[in-house]
Amino acid sequence: MAAGSEPQTDREREDLDAIAALKESAAIELKVNLLLLDVLCIRTVKTKGGFFRCLFHKSIAFRVQEQGNKYVKMGKKHYSDAIDCYSRAISQNSLSDSDQSVLFSNRAHVNLMLGNYRRAISDAEEAIKLCSTNVKAYYRAAKAAFSLELLMEAESFCNRGLEQFPSNEEVKQLFVQIDSRKKEYEHHKTQLSKVVETAKELASAFKSRGLKLGRTMYQELTGVKKPILDKNGILHWPLLLLYPETMSSDFIEEFCETDRFSAHLDLISFFDSYSTLPWDKENAYTREDIELYYQANTGVVLSKKKVLEYLLQGTVASHSECDYDEDKDEVDHTEIPSSSSSGKWIKVNEKKTLIDILKQSDYIIPAIPVFFVISKRSSLYKEFRAGNWSHP
Repeated sequence: MAAGSEPQTDREREDLDAIAALKESAAIELKVNLLLLDVLCIRTVKTKGGFFRCLFHKSIAFRVQEQGNKYVKMGKKHYSDAIDCYSRAISQNSLSDSDQSVLFSNRAHVNLMLGNYRRAISDAEEAIKLCSTNVKAYYRAAKAAFSLELLMEAESFCNRGLEQFPSNEEVKQLFVQIDSRKKEYEHHKTQLSKVVETAKELASAFKSRGLKLGRTMYQELTGVKKPILDKNGILHWPLLLLYPETMSSDFIEEFCETDRFSAHLDLISFFDSYSTLPWDKENAYTREDIELYYQANTGVVLSKKKVLEYLLQGTVASHSECDYDEDKDEVDHTEIPSSSSSGKWIKVNEKKTLIDILKQSDYIIPAIPVFFVISKRSSLYKEFRAGNWSHP
């Protein structure tokens, strides 16, 4: 810009700041390189007097380290420059073990701030090898391990640091955080174990009863609902009732497997003499006129693995791998082949219990039991019974 002129816009000011920063960085880089070159010259000229050579060598290592510290203070944009300075100083290999330890610890600090956690751990471990009393190295190693969820390693670094400096507040506070995370992890692990165990017990209950679980259907009507196995080993199912005429539905939250169908149907208010279904203009759906049906041999039978995956949906273990014996998993999650009864509507005897129907060899449970309600006085009744009605 012309002499005496001032930047007028934010863009011009940003450009000037960028140019100034570039000049400063280039000047620092040049200074460091000249210093290193100066050392090499001194080592070449001073063929005698090794003590003085070594003294100058140490001096440059310290000065490069100091420059690295300045880069750290300048902010994240200069962290890579700081690492480069510390690496150069380390490569001189001219300092005492304790001073070299500081260099490794400083580089670990910058790597930690950059999120290079494994490099930070490696540098901190080198620092500890060189000087077992470098408390900052223990702290940085623990912090990096904690960031990687390596809780046992993080705890070990903290313990070793506290053995050297029992009153160090930073290490003590970090130890508390690690201990808290460990407790959270153990709690989560316990919950996970319980959920998986519950799912396995349910799967075993299905198998012992000879039930065939199929792929989920009508989940948009029910949400993710699943059966429950009580302490007495009794299954309690959510159950869906569908009305073929309009595909409207009723949902029963809990249907005990030992309950009779008639007991639940008696409780549904739409079937009493005082209430009607909103769409039932002819009042055909009375308690006396309704019948229940299921569709035989329709659906896909799930393997044990797929059953467990379904049972774990929506839980803390939804993405967990479950152990199961694949060789003993006789169901291969394939579609049931067509037969003379495939798709046939089977009438449910209301005096039967839910488990009586679920155990039928031709019934595949679509995740939760689904039954169809039709009225004998409905205009759809004959067509439905003849098998001429299908899902819309």
